[in-house]
Amino acid sequence: MNVSMWMTRGPATVVPETPAAEAAKLMAQKKVRRLLVVEPWPDGPRLLGIISAKDVIHAFPPHVNPFAIEGPDARLTSTTVAQIMTASPRSVTPDTPIEEAAALMCAHKIGALPVLRDRTLAGIITESDIFRAFVSLFASDEKGARITFDATQSEDVFELAGKLSRRHQLKVISLIWTRHEELPVCVVRVVGDGVDKMLEELWSSGHPVVNVLRFAGEVMEFIQPSTPSLPHHKSSEPSPSNLYPSADRRG
Repeated sequence: MNVSMWMTRGPATVVPETPAAEAAKLMAQKKVRRLLVVEPWPDGPRLLGIISAKDVIHAFPPHVNPFAIEGPDARLTSTTVAQIMTASPRSVTPDTPIEEAAALMCAHKIGALPVLRDRTLAGIITESDIFRAFVSLFASDEKGARITFDATQSEDVFELAGKLSRRHQLKVISLIWTRHEELPVCVVRVVGDGVDKMLEELWSSGHPVVNVLRFAGEVMEFIQPSTPSLPHHKSSEPSPSNLYPSADRRG
């Protein structure tokens, strides 16, 4: 996934000469927390800076709410956007991978990135857009489960998940390999009725299940595995209480 799939096109903009009061009014009307400061060019607006709601608040006396559009004190400042904007902010392109944009926001503690195509403004991507992208990786309206299991064995987890899902007539919606507390885990979202059988086989094959989140329409059920009495579940007929065992994932 890249930024162009999740960014907002045609974001709200102002010019440097815009009064801070007008910027506040526009934020309130558009229900946004940031405005991009641009300079008009024949081929499209060029980015100069960005202002946030916090920048606007600091431009007014403490007793003034600048976002009260009809407030009598809304113009108690002569400050312009140029005086409070962050000039030459960090930016990304439409082709930037979504995870790279997220890492940039996290590293620099910023909530949004302008999106530039060459030097022309193409959009903006915010932390809310990143959250939407993350949610989409696991979202599904179909009955199934999200399974997180130990992936410490040196094997192809994509092949493993595919083999198990086919064997138990499940459909893989998403699959992610990641690390938690320095240990590798696999998070797979499957739909279908064979979830319990897949869980049994995962555990019996030496892949401890960390947790399971079941989905049935709008109903979700989180299952935290209980601590097993044995390091690995070997029974060919496991009891329901042992379907979701938890073990030392290093073992």
